[in-house]
Amino acid sequence: MAETLLDERALSKLRWRCRRGLLENDLFIERFFGRYADSLTVRQAEALGELMDLADNDLLDLLLRRKDPEGELDRPDTREVLEMLRRKPDASTGTRH
Repeated sequence: MAETLLDERALSKLRWRCRRGLLENDLFIERFFGRYADSLTVRQAEALGELMDLADNDLLDLLLRRKDPEGELDRPDTREVLEMLRRKPDASTGTRH
């Protein structure tokens, strides 16, 4: 069964919600949206929204692998979105292979 993609309005709201106070977090998030905005599913958006409920420093610790998700965030969907956020671009093309 195919997952439902996020519609334009929901994507716009999610982008606004993802604005952060730390530049470091914003860099991860902007790269994420640049890569996945057109293919983001509702499930992934919900997991991203839960990550955005974290304080900036706690989110950065997860993004930099200083900590692992705990409690309610320790789920496959949240871990999937974290890996998507962490994925680095290819040095030669700026894309991930």
